[in-house]
Amino acid sequence: MKRERINAPKGVSEYVPPRSSAFEWVRDNLIEPAALAGYQLIELPVFEDTQLFSRGVGESTDVVSKEMYTFEDRGGRSITLRPEGTAGVMRAVIEHSLDRGQLPVKVFYSGAFFRAERPQAGRYRQFYQVGVESIGLDDPAIDAEIIALADSAFKKIGLRKYRLEITSLGDQQSRAAHKVDLVTFLDRLDLDEATRARAAINPLRLFDDKRSEIQEMMKGAPLLLDYLSAESKENFAHVCSLLDALGITYVINPRMVRGLDYYTGTTFEFIHEELGAQSGIGGGGRYDGLMQTLGGADLSGVGFGLGVDRVLLAAEAEGVLPTGEFVSDLFLIPLGIAAKKAALVIAQELRAEGIRVEIAFGDRALKGAMKAADKSGSAYAGVIGDTEIASGIIEIKRMSDGQVSSVKMSELKSALSPSASNFDRK
Repeated sequence: MKRERINAPKGVSEYVPPRSSAFEWVRDNLIEPAALAGYQLIELPVFEDTQLFSRGVGESTDVVSKEMYTFEDRGGRSITLRPEGTAGVMRAVIEHSLDRGQLPVKVFYSGAFFRAERPQAGRYRQFYQVGVESIGLDDPAIDAEIIALADSAFKKIGLRKYRLEITSLGDQQSRAAHKVDLVTFLDRLDLDEATRARAAINPLRLFDDKRSEIQEMMKGAPLLLDYLSAESKENFAHVCSLLDALGITYVINPRMVRGLDYYTGTTFEFIHEELGAQSGIGGGGRYDGLMQTLGGADLSGVGFGLGVDRVLLAAEAEGVLPTGEFVSDLFLIPLGIAAKKAALVIAQELRAEGIRVEIAFGDRALKGAMKAADKSGSAYAGVIGDTEIASGIIEIKRMSDGQVSSVKMSELKSALSPSASNFDRK
């Protein structure tokens, strides 16, 4: 009886060759600017104590109230698959006392994250992010550097059709003054019970509500940017002036509210114009107070999360991806058991020197193996049989024009180098 096929869960972003190479290229390029700036890798667990996110991210957020994958483990503990990265980083900084060393703590991470959302293009239940965090110093220049690292990553990939939106969510004094007038405004609105309950926990959440009727109601709401304290206003102006100095174009969006409650001060988002409804390709901001909320010292932090899936979609939309498929330098075709052994030895030696080598396995006929070499796109193909093993010489065929050259097996490395005159490699 034929067994039913098992498929991947709905809403999972999954990458297989050849598209997986494009995913890898995007991810690595998103990381590189941070690595060049001295940020170091931090590897985090994919599941954490549920309290980390309920306390750190915020009970009023959709992430915590609707989207987390939470379960009870065998010990009766409430565990949640990580929906975002910053809270986990902060937990690790506190737990391992990284904040007691040189500040700021500068780390980057990448990996899978999980949210129980309605799947659509660019919005997945398992998605991938690259994150960068700088923890320990309250300096507007760090805010500017963080934004510049994200902008550099997008430019390195080749993206052009995106914009940077920024705002400031102010300090505690700013938000307290704003909250008084915002609550008064919201009290006059005809809100449903669930929405009013969310507003009672964090009234700013209504700025982030995607329902058209709520967006219409919020058009006349007081804006936090108009309530900034003198210090917050000065810090935000400083960040903007630094972005100007760096030549980074931005738009101030006074209605921006990120989907996580820990954000304070400088807040930003990168929007790509060709991604439709799910247009955000990355964002972040400052989160002063998060460490203290999670039981650590009262230290500030700032960072971002960039969506690898969405950046890949943006790169595809703009046509800036490299071909990306693996193409070998040499495709070896062994004829017989002894030849296969020789091919494995040669391949291992050449690969150790950075030369890409494939071997035709499966004992296929020479004609079929040559067709496979041609389909592979390999630059050169070589046949190894008893004669070649005895003489120590192999004939290498350049696949682009059929030119054949005889090369000693011991000299394959130099023969395959870009400067080899007998091949004129390009």
